[in-house]
Amino acid sequence: MSGLPHSPHALVTGGGRGIGREIASALARAGATVTVLGRNRATLADAVATGDAHFAEVADVADPAAVGAAIAKAAARQPIDILIANAGSAESAPFGKSDTALFRRMIDINFMGVVHTIQAALPSMKGQPYGRIVAVASTAGLKGYAYVSAYSAAKHAVVGLVRSLALELAATRVTVNAVCPGFTDTDLVAGSIDNIMKKTGRSREQAISELARHNPQGRLVTPAEVADTVLWLCGEGSSAITGQAIAVAGGEI
Repeated sequence: MSGLPHSPHALVTGGGRGIGREIASALARAGATVTVLGRNRATLADAVATGDAHFAEVADVADPAAVGAAIAKAAARQPIDILIANAGSAESAPFGKSDTALFRRMIDINFMGVVHTIQAALPSMKGQPYGRIVAVASTAGLKGYAYVSAYSAAKHAVVGLVRSLALELAATRVTVNAVCPGFTDTDLVAGSIDNIMKKTGRSREQAISELARHNPQGRLVTPAEVADTVLWLCGEGSSAITGQAIAVAGGEI
C-alpha cells in the first residue's frame, strides 16, 4: 500500500470522538497534519492534547457559514489535501413516528453536513496535485434497516453524492469515495444498545448480540478497521479508486 504524500493537511469532521477520532489519529501517525472539526470544544481539545490531531476548529456541519469560516481558517494554515466528512448523528423511530423535524435533523447533519464541508474545501483542492475526499457513510446507505428510515435515507444520499461528484472530478487529481461501516463499537452504537435495553428489557450482552447478528462475522466492527480503510483510500496508490462505497461490515453487504 502506498503511503501518504509528504505531510498533507487532513481535515476530519466529527474528529473529536468515535470513528472520526480514530481516523484523525491514523492520519496523524501516517504523517499528516490533522485538523479536527466539530461542535464539542472539549473533545476536540482532548484530541489535540493527546496527539490524535494537531489543530481544532469548532463548527456545526449543519451550519454552512460556520463550516465555511472554520475550513477557511484551517486552510490558511496549510492548504487542505484530505477531507474526511465523518460527522453524523443517528436517531431511531418507526416511520409512523418519524416526523418532519426528525427527517430534517438527519438530512441536515448526515447529508447536508457532507455537502457543506465539501463545498467549502473543494474549490482550493481541485487545483492541487493530490486530493482525497472520503465520506463516512454507513451500511445504512447501501441497504435498509427497520426503524431508521430517516438516517438511512440521509446516508443513501451521501453515497449518491459521492458517486456523482467522483464523475465530475475524474479529470482532476481529487478522488471521492465513501466508507460504509456496519455496526461499529463506538459511543453512537452504545446509544443504540441502551435503547434496545430500555425498550426490550434485554441485557447489554443480548443487545450487543442483536446488533452484531447483522455482521456475518458475529461481531461489531472496530473504529480502527474503518480508519485503516480510510487511510488506504488516502494513499497515493489509491488514485484509481473513486466513486466507490466500500462496506466495512464483515460481509454484511
